[in-house]
Amino acid sequence: MMDTADKEILNLLQRDLPLVREPFAELGAGLGLSDHDVIRRIEALKRTRVIRQISAIFDTRVLGYDSSLVASRIPPEHLREGAKAINSHPGVSHNYERDNEFNLWYTVAVPPDSRLGLEGTVEVLHRISGAEKTRILPTLKLFKIGVTLDMKEGATPRKETPAYGEGDRQAADRNITEEDKAAIRILQEDLPLTPRPFDLWAEQAGMDAAELIERAQDLRSRRIMRRFAAVLYHRKAGFRANAMGVWKVPRERVDEVGAMFAGYQAVSHCYERPVYEDWPYSIFSMVHGRSKEECEAVLKAMSEESGITEYDSLYSTREYKKTRVRYFTPEMEAWERLYAGVLR
Repeated sequence: MMDTADKEILNLLQRDLPLVREPFAELGAGLGLSDHDVIRRIEALKRTRVIRQISAIFDTRVLGYDSSLVASRIPPEHLREGAKAINSHPGVSHNYERDNEFNLWYTVAVPPDSRLGLEGTVEVLHRISGAEKTRILPTLKLFKIGVTLDMKEGATPRKETPAYGEGDRQAADRNITEEDKAAIRILQEDLPLTPRPFDLWAEQAGMDAAELIERAQDLRSRRIMRRFAAVLYHRKAGFRANAMGVWKVPRERVDEVGAMFAGYQAVSHCYERPVYEDWPYSIFSMVHGRSKEECEAVLKAMSEESGITEYDSLYSTREYKKTRVRYFTPEMEAWERLYAGVLR
C-alpha cells in the first residue's frame, strides 16, 4: 500500500527529476525526507512494479526519427500471433488490443537512416502480422504529450498548462551532434538508485559527472529532451483504465478543439491525425483513469465544453508491449536486414 509520501514522490517524479549531482536529496528536501528515504521508497515502488523506469524522455521527431500510430484489423483468432510479429520491431514501443473494428493499435518509430522508411516498415508489419487492414495515423499536429498520473486525485476534468506541445517541438534544436548521441545513449537507460547516480553513469561512460549533467541540462534546454522523469506501470499505480478518445472535428475547428483538450490534466496525449473514409476521427486524446467511469467523466466534460458530440472511446483490453524506444542503437538496422525480403 502506498502512503501519502509515496504518492507525493510519484507525482514529482513523473514531472521532472532534478538534473543535479544529488537528485534524490533535492527531491526529498521538499518532502522532509532524506535521499536514502527517497531511494528506499523508489526501490519498493520498483519492486512492486509501480515505477517502470526513471530516465530521460526524448522527442522522437526532434531526434530525426519518423514515427506514427498505426491501427490494424487482425482476425481475432490470429491476434496474439500478429501482435507478437509486430512486437519484433525494436521501434514498436506500445502495442494494445482495443475494443474496436481496428483491434490492434501500436506506435512505431524508424531512424533517420532507415532503409525501409516508415511506410515500408509498416507494410512489412502489415504482412507478417496477417492484418486484413492497416491505417497509418501519424501526428499532423502535436497539442500535448506527457503522461502524469495524479496519484492523489485520479482523472478529473481540471485544467493545466501543457508541459510540452507543438511550440516546443518547433523550437527544438534538431542539430544532433555525435556528443549529443553519446549522452542520449546513457541518459535513456534506467537511472541507478544511488545518492549520486550520474557519477556512476559517468564512470561507466568514461566521462566526468559534471559534464554528463551539463549535457543533460543542455539537451533539456534545447528541447531535445522533454523531461527526465519516471514512467509508471499504470495498472499497478491504480490507473486501470485508459481511453483513447477519438473525435470527429470540423476541419476549421481542429486547432481550437485540440488546444482546448490539451488543457485537461487527465489528457496525456492530444494530437491531430489524418482521416480516412473508414476512420473520420481527426483529434486523438488519451485519458488515463482509475476506472472507466473516471475516463468517461473527463470525456463527457470535454464534449460539453467543445460541443463535439461525435466521438468514441477506445479502451485497451490487453497490453502486448510497452517500452521505451532506444535511440541510436543497432537493433533496428538488424531488424531491417532480417525482414527486407518481405517486400520483394
